[in-house]
Amino acid sequence: MPSDDELRQLLSTAQARDVRTPGTLDATRVIARAKARRRPRQLAIGSVGVLAIAAVALAGFQLSRVTFATSTALVSPASGGAADTESSTLESARAKAEELNLCGGALAEVAPSPSGLQLDVTFPESAPVGASSVDGVVRMTNLGPSTVTGTTAASPSITLSQDGIVLWHSNGPALMSVVVIDLAPGESLEYPASFTPARCDLDDDLNGSFRDDLPPLPGGEYQLSAALDVSVGIDAEADLATSPLATILLR
Repeated sequence: MPSDDELRQLLSTAQARDVRTPGTLDATRVIARAKARRRPRQLAIGSVGVLAIAAVALAGFQLSRVTFATSTALVSPASGGAADTESSTLESARAKAEELNLCGGALAEVAPSPSGLQLDVTFPESAPVGASSVDGVVRMTNLGPSTVTGTTAASPSITLSQDGIVLWHSNGPALMSVVVIDLAPGESLEYPASFTPARCDLDDDLNGSFRDDLPPLPGGEYQLSAALDVSVGIDAEADLATSPLATILLR
């Protein structure tokens, strides 16, 4: 298609041949019509450019949503801990010892301590129904090949359960003190511990403190377990020591 300048030149030549000829072409009108014919094409090209930019923006938004969802899944407890997830991410997402088991929920399954620390609970074989408190001992043992140094809370968190369901767990204000540990392989350390043979529910956890009149548990066989947060080494790496289940009879 001729340019605007070429159209003007052609029209000027025609007018110069016979300026008195009726119906002489108007250069301005012809150029205006030519531009009008080109305008829809230019608008179409512009629209395609806008759509392309919008598509790129939408793709970027969708990619950011996928990236965020993937990151959330990796740190979410419901993900079950992906095999390729960094250990630091898992540690940051792990519940503290006192929040590990909640009233009415399923008893948590916890992997063994990477530093080789294990807890064992020692309580009387039986306790009376309706007792306000039952005292015992939790022993921490270093089952690993290397000496473990660090600090722990003053007392472990005790959980009372039955058939995998949490019935009661340690609660209330925590003692603002720590215990320094320095355990060679095979060495152990004991902590005082206690529990109440009563049933709590989710509202007790939501309220931040247990009711004073928790219903006592009936006679029967129950399970006890312990958990304790450990800060290992000079870098205070987070660790969690837990115990196998121990049986106690209420009667």
